[in-house]
Amino acid sequence: RRVVRQSKFRHVFGQPVKADQMYEDIRVSKVTWDSSFCAVNPKFVAIIVESGGGGAFMVLPLTKTGRVDKNHPLVTGHTAPVLDIDWCPHNDNAQLQGDPRHPTSLSLCPPPPQVWQIPDYVPVRNITEPVVTLEGHSKRVGIISWHPTARNVLLSAGCDNLVILWNVGTGEMLLVLEDMHTDLIYNVGWNRNGSLLVTTCKDKKVRIIDPRKQQVVAERFAPHEGLRPVRAVFTREGHIFTTGFTRMSQRELGLWDPKNFEEPIALQEMDTSNGVLLPFYDPDSSIVYLCGKGDSSIRYFEITNEAPYVHYLNTYSSKEPQRGMGFMPKRGLDVSKCEIARFFKLHERKCEPIVMTVPRKSDLFQDDLYPDTPGPEPALEADEWLSGKDAEPILISLRDGYIPVKNRELKVVKKNVLDNKP
Repeated sequence: RRVVRQSKFRHVFGQPVKADQMYEDIRVSKVTWDSSFCAVNPKFVAIIVESGGGGAFMVLPLTKTGRVDKNHPLVTGHTAPVLDIDWCPHNDNAQLQGDPRHPTSLSLCPPPPQVWQIPDYVPVRNITEPVVTLEGHSKRVGIISWHPTARNVLLSAGCDNLVILWNVGTGEMLLVLEDMHTDLIYNVGWNRNGSLLVTTCKDKKVRIIDPRKQQVVAERFAPHEGLRPVRAVFTREGHIFTTGFTRMSQRELGLWDPKNFEEPIALQEMDTSNGVLLPFYDPDSSIVYLCGKGDSSIRYFEITNEAPYVHYLNTYSSKEPQRGMGFMPKRGLDVSKCEIARFFKLHERKCEPIVMTVPRKSDLFQDDLYPDTPGPEPALEADEWLSGKDAEPILISLRDGYIPVKNRELKVVKKNVLDNKP
C-alpha cells in the first residue's frame, strides 16, 4: 500500500535571489487595496509606487537590478493612486493600469483605465501620455484583466459594480455587464480560452458568467461563510479554486465544480491570519500558490483528481512581510535550472525575486516539467471573439525558446492604436 503520494512537485522549494539581483530603493504604494501591486513579463517588472500629487507606477527592465535611481522615470499623469496593473499577454510592451479617481460633481468624464506603451529603452523622463484612455466607468476602477487568447480584448471592473469589456486597439466598448453584481466586485478571472468569467463580490456570491451572452450561468452563495473578501480562479479542468474565511475568521481554501456548486470538491481550513490570500495558479503544473498581503510566506498546493484533491506541498517562509506579489509567465522562466515559478515580492522599499525550483540532477530539458505553454501570439481577433468564436491559447515549446511568427496575416478592420510604438 502506497503511504506517500507520488508527485514530481513534492520537493519544490523556494529561494530568494542574491542581494545584487534585487531591485532596491523603490517606494512601494501604501494604498489599501487587495491587488498584487506588481506585474511581470519576460521583459519588464512594473510596480505601483508612492507618488506625490497622484498615482504612478514604475517600469524596470528585468536586467536593471540593484539600487534604482531616485530620479528613475515613472508612468504618471493620474490624479489619485493606481490600484491595479496588468501586462498585455500578446504584447510585452503594452501595459494597462486602473485609475481609482472618485468623480466629483464637476467631472465631465469618469475615471478611466488607461493603456500605456512601454519603450524597450529606459526613457529619460516620465511617461505621461497613455495610448488609449477607456471612458465608461462612473466610479473608480480597481480590477483589470486582459483576455487570454483574443487580441486587444480587455476587462475592467469598477466600484460602479460594472464589468466592461473593451477593444483597446480601437478604444471601443464591446460589452457592458450590468445588473449582475449588487455590491463591490472583489476579483474577476478568465477561464483558459476566455469564454467564461468567474467573479467574487461583496454580496458573498461567486458567479460564473458568459460575457458574450451576458448571462450568469452558475452561482454559489457564500462558498466561505466569513464576511471578508473571497478570491476565485479557474483551474485547467474548469473547476473553481477559492480562498476566503470561515465564520470564525480562519482562512480557508475551496475547490468547486460549477456544474454542481452545492457541495465543494474540497474545503480546507488554514490559519487565523487576516490577510486576503491571493491565488496564483499555474495550469501547466496544476500548482496554486497562495500569497497573503502582510504574510511573510508563500504556501503552495497541487490540485489533482485524487482525494483530497488539493494537496499541500510546502511553504516558502521568510522574515519580511509582503506588500504585493508579481508572477512571471512560464515563458519568462529559466528552464535550464528547472525553475517552475518566479515571484517578485514587494517589500516596503524593494522588490525581491523568489525562484521556485524542482530539484533535478540532469542538465537535459525536463519534458515532464515543461509541457507546451501559452505563447504571446493571440489566437483570435477581438471581433472574432465577440462574434462567438473561441480558441485555445497558441502553445509554444520552452525547449528551444520562442520564435515569433513573422508572416502572420493581420485582420485589423480598424486602426489599432497599439501598433504605434514609441
